[in-house]
Amino acid sequence: MSPYSVMMGLILILTPLICWLFTIGREDTRTPLNKIFEVIHEKRYYLHALGYIFIIRWKALTDDLNEPIKMQTGNFTNWVYSFEGEVTLWVQQTFENAMLTEFLNFHYLFIYLFLIYITTVYFAYVGERDMTDKVTLNYLLIYALAVPYYLFLNVEVTSSWIPGMKALLYHDGWYTVFYATHDPLDNAVPSLHVAIPFGIILLNWLHCKEKGIKMREWKHWPYHLFIVVNTILFIFTIAYLGIHWLVDIPFGMIIGGLGALFIHHLQPRLRNDHGKMFEGVDKEKVVRHTFWEGAVTLIMLTLILSAVAYQEDNIDDRVSMRLGGGDSTYEILTSLRYGEEVTTSITNMDDSLTLKFTIIWVDESVKAMDQGVIDWSVLEDMENQTIYEVGPGETTDVVVDDPKLWHLIILHNEAEDLEDVIEVKILNDYDDDQMWKAIAISLPSLWMTGFVFHRLYRLKKAGRSMIDSTPSHMWEEE
Repeated sequence: MSPYSVMMGLILILTPLICWLFTIGREDTRTPLNKIFEVIHEKRYYLHALGYIFIIRWKALTDDLNEPIKMQTGNFTNWVYSFEGEVTLWVQQTFENAMLTEFLNFHYLFIYLFLIYITTVYFAYVGERDMTDKVTLNYLLIYALAVPYYLFLNVEVTSSWIPGMKALLYHDGWYTVFYATHDPLDNAVPSLHVAIPFGIILLNWLHCKEKGIKMREWKHWPYHLFIVVNTILFIFTIAYLGIHWLVDIPFGMIIGGLGALFIHHLQPRLRNDHGKMFEGVDKEKVVRHTFWEGAVTLIMLTLILSAVAYQEDNIDDRVSMRLGGGDSTYEILTSLRYGEEVTTSITNMDDSLTLKFTIIWVDESVKAMDQGVIDWSVLEDMENQTIYEVGPGETTDVVVDDPKLWHLIILHNEAEDLEDVIEVKILNDYDDDQMWKAIAISLPSLWMTGFVFHRLYRLKKAGRSMIDSTPSHMWEEE
C-alpha cells in the first residue's frame, strides 16, 4: 500500500476519536449520530466533498502541465540560493537523527492530510457551518492561488541544489515511489505545508475578531492551538528534510493570507446570509470590478510572461541541479501515454568533472533509496541497468517512450570532495505545447489576488474595518 493510502486509512479511523477528544467538556456541541445525514443534507456538506474531489483533479492537471512547459519556464533556484545560501543544510546537519527523521516523515504527510480533511469534519461536527465552509475553501482556493507560482516560477527542493543536503523525505524506500509520482520536486515556492495551516489559523482569527471573541475564550481554542503547534513544527520539518528553502515560509504565509482574506470576504455571499448571492450587483459594479481586478490580473500575467521570456532567453546558461562530490539526486520523467516520448538532454556544465546518470523505473529505484541517500553502487550492480557518462562540457541525449511508467533520471557525481560541485542542465522535451493551458489554469489565482486588493481598498475608502465581511451593498444600509 502507498503512504497516502495508509495515512488516509488512519485518518478515517481516527476521525471520530479526534472529534470526540476535542469536544470533551463541550458535549452539547456534538452532532448526534442519528442526525449526521440530516445535517449533511441540510447544510449541503455534500458540496464540500465534491470540492475535495475537484481540487484533487485540479492538482493532477497542474502536475501534468508542470513538466511539458519547463523547457520554457526553467527555474529560479539559483536566485534563491544566491540570497539564502546553505542555512537549511545547517539545520539538517545540526539536528539530524534517524528517529527524528522517521517521525518528521510521518508528520509531514499524515498531519498535513489530517489538517486538510479532519478540520472540515470537526467544524461540521460541532455545528460551525461558516467555519466548515471556510476551511474547506481554504484547501481548494489556496492550492489554486499557488498554481501560477508552481508552473512559472519553478524552484528546486534544497536537496537537489545544496551540496551535501540529504533528501531525507524523498530518498527513503517506502516514500520514494509516492513522492516521485506526486511531487515534481521543483514546486518549492510557496510551501503549502505552511500556506494551508496558516490559512486556517488566520480564518479562525478573522472569525473570532469579527465576532468580538477573544481567541483564548473561543470554545475551539484547543483545536486552534493544535493547528498552531503543528504549523510551527511544519516550518522546522520542511527545512530539516531537505525540501523547502526558508524563503518559502513567508511566501507560504502570504499565499495563505491571501486565500484566507478572499474566503473570509466571499463566504457570506456564498451562503446567502445577506440576501441573494448577487444581491446589489449592478452593471456599474460589474464594470468597476472587471476593470480593477482585471488590471491586477493583467499586471501579474505580464510579470509571469516576462519571467518566462527571461528563462527562454537564458536557456543556454540555465542550471537545473547541483551535485557536490559523492552526491546523487534525481529528475522525474512523468508517465507517458501510448505513442508519446520524451527526449532528455543532460549537459555537464563543469569543465573538469565527469557526471554519471541512469534512467530507471521508479518502483525499481526503491532498492537504492535509504534514509535520504541514494546508494549509487546498488544501481551500478543492477542487471541490465545502463550507466551513462557525460564528460566535462558535454551533452547526452536519451529518448524514453515506455508508456504508463514513471521514470527517474538518477544523477551522480563520483568526485570524493564535496566541494567539487557539478552544475547540470536538464531539458526534457515532451514535444507538447501546453503553455496556453498553464496560463488558463493560472488566471483564477491572479483574479483572486486582484479581488483581495480591490476589496481591501474599497473597505478602507468606505472607512470600514479590513476584516468586515459584510457585502458591499449593505454598507449604506448600515
